[in-house]
Amino acid sequence: MTSEALGRCLGANPVVVRRTMGFLRDAGIVTADRGHSGGWRIAADLSSVSLRHLHDALGEPAIFAIGNRNEAPACLVEQSVNAVLESAFAEAEELLLKCFGEITLAELAADFKRRHADRRKA
Repeated sequence: MTSEALGRCLGANPVVVRRTMGFLRDAGIVTADRGHSGGWRIAADLSSVSLRHLHDALGEPAIFAIGNRNEAPACLVEQSVNAVLESAFAEAEELLLKCFGEITLAELAADFKRRHADRRKA
């Protein structure tokens, strides 16, 4: 698929798609063909790529959009809350990344195929 087509599917700017796909290309997960019939193609064996591989290839982005708003607050209550939350978020992130490592693109592709077939039947 082209970056433009992927952008339409994802509701994202094609420039952002190209930048993201570039990280995946550098990790050997996708390749890009130039020209009129070009676009992005999956290059890796889907059963060997996990969600953790994708996370790592994308530069280990933050897992959670929530967290400490102020890293060094003056308020002692906020300091206490931040300390507890930091520990909880670290534990949750570790567990989530472990789960990411157990989910392969092959599993996601199989689930997609099943859902697509079910939709076509309906």
